[in-house]
Amino acid sequence: MSDQNDNRNDNRPELPPVPKGNRAALAVFFSLIVLFGVYLFFGQKENTKEIPYSSFLSYLDLGEVGSVRIIDQRDIEGSLKGKNGVEMPFTTRIPYFDSELMSKLQGKGVSITGAVSGTSTLQILFELTPWIFGFVLIWIMMRQMQGNNKAFSFGKSRAKLYSDVGKKTTFNDVAGQKEAKYELMEVVDYLKHPKKFVKMGAKIPKGVLLVGMPGTGKTLIAKATAGEANVPFFHMSGSDFVEMFVGVGASRVRDLFEQGRKHAPCIIFIDELDAVGRTRGSGLGGGHDEREQTLNQMLVEMDGFDTQDGVIVLAATNRPDVLDPALLRPGRFDRQVVVAMPDVQERAEILKIHMSKIPVSGSVDIDKLSRATPGTSGADLANMVNEAALFAIRKEKEIVEMDDFEDARDKILMGVARKSMVIADEEKRATAIHESGHALLHYFLPHSDSLHKVTIVPRGRALGLALSLPEKDTYSRTYGWLYDRIVISYGGYAAEKIVYGETTTGTAEDIKQATEIARKMVREWGMAEGIGPISLGEEEEPIFLGREIAQHKNYSEETAQRIDSAIQAILNSALGKAMAILKHEKDRLLMLADRLMQIETLEDKDVRELLSLPNGKVVLEE
Repeated sequence: MSDQNDNRNDNRPELPPVPKGNRAALAVFFSLIVLFGVYLFFGQKENTKEIPYSSFLSYLDLGEVGSVRIIDQRDIEGSLKGKNGVEMPFTTRIPYFDSELMSKLQGKGVSITGAVSGTSTLQILFELTPWIFGFVLIWIMMRQMQGNNKAFSFGKSRAKLYSDVGKKTTFNDVAGQKEAKYELMEVVDYLKHPKKFVKMGAKIPKGVLLVGMPGTGKTLIAKATAGEANVPFFHMSGSDFVEMFVGVGASRVRDLFEQGRKHAPCIIFIDELDAVGRTRGSGLGGGHDEREQTLNQMLVEMDGFDTQDGVIVLAATNRPDVLDPALLRPGRFDRQVVVAMPDVQERAEILKIHMSKIPVSGSVDIDKLSRATPGTSGADLANMVNEAALFAIRKEKEIVEMDDFEDARDKILMGVARKSMVIADEEKRATAIHESGHALLHYFLPHSDSLHKVTIVPRGRALGLALSLPEKDTYSRTYGWLYDRIVISYGGYAAEKIVYGETTTGTAEDIKQATEIARKMVREWGMAEGIGPISLGEEEEPIFLGREIAQHKNYSEETAQRIDSAIQAILNSALGKAMAILKHEKDRLLMLADRLMQIETLEDKDVRELLSLPNGKVVLEE
């Protein structure tokens, strides 16, 4: 039994030690409690009754006062004659100078004594107790504030220092972004070998601005730069500078650069620079506010320290167009590095890096996944790999397979599948007809992308989806691709019209997409016959809002009618082509819809096998 008890005692978790500051606070607290206890115990005499002076005079006239002790000619302590010879102590205070008091006391035969009150140490201590308590409380608060570094430190920088503790982030952890890494290697080389630059009289950029969409890896590249150079890395958000108190932001900027100089050589990284670096005078209410004071201080600090301090400033933003021009001039952020969305090859490299951290089946086609995720960032791909692992765990698998990645991709790009949604058979068939119309057109249009999959499983706000799979990333589109895209958008509308003779509200998003493409073809891309290559309409974008709020009409009413006619012509032509193809292939349309009713999701190879379609595009006879 004793051994078991010893084992239990050994297994008990150790309590964390009490901080020294808290120990002092507890000691002071208990000391104050003891002092108040002593005061309550000794400060008052038991069974002593305090009576008014008028009552004392009444007792004196009745001869009931036995003895008195006058203290400092203002307080009287005495005893009253009680019944059975028992005396009751009392106290009273003389409210005024009573010249007849002594004669009255002598006349009644009262025993009189007197004393001058002395000031005892205990009394002095009790009188000073509130002041001592207040000073101790302030001292404890100051210690706590100093320890937490929050209160009374508004002007201190909130930058976080990342050193080389643990595994360092290097450029090997950043997939793709070759141009961005090449630009930053000069910064790394300078931090490692500054004498080489000083000898040649070359100056390294004092500030490097990383520009890119959210999730492209700007922060990761900045940390990799610090890891490659093996120097301290300060990280701070632009919004951390500005507070409600005037002058706090400028003070934090000064403190940040002072810390940087103390840890030089180092890298200071400011994320979301547009939060503090927007063009001055662009806000409402004038130009002199706290944010602009912070920006002014940043301008001075960046242009004030010399390059020998070894402090390199990196900043990230996805809105370089709203930054103050003084920030972007040579001597401050004089180099801009674009961190672009990854292309198909870079997406494959990113997927390989993240897949190396989880058990992945050998049947997973990384190239197919990279082609099926156009326009996604590195953060999106990392999330997709994580979601695929979660799907595998839900299915109690030991490795992540291709279908898990497909489910994860669909969830991220299109939303969560609402498999529990109850849909009537009539509406479900209408959805199958609609999506079959979209899917079938992919095989008969020469400039369209290949079909990836078609499904009638509801996701997000859509009851079904037909997804295409581009063979490669493209950065500009031809008239043929755009026109075929409009035709495919009208596929669901045309299929419903052919089968049911009427359409549903499910065509709203398709019509909107087709109209938007046709409008840009006419007004922006000069693809309309009869109008020509002219830009019609200007976007108005206030700089402090950062988004388009209006479209300025800079053409006549006659031109507006021609624009409307050109847009209508493109849309009518595309709808007519969709109707013609689907009428010609109505049997295949119904066959595909019937199979979707049974299986709900079909991939490209399944559709080709079902409809006996050859590889490549099918050419219809005129």
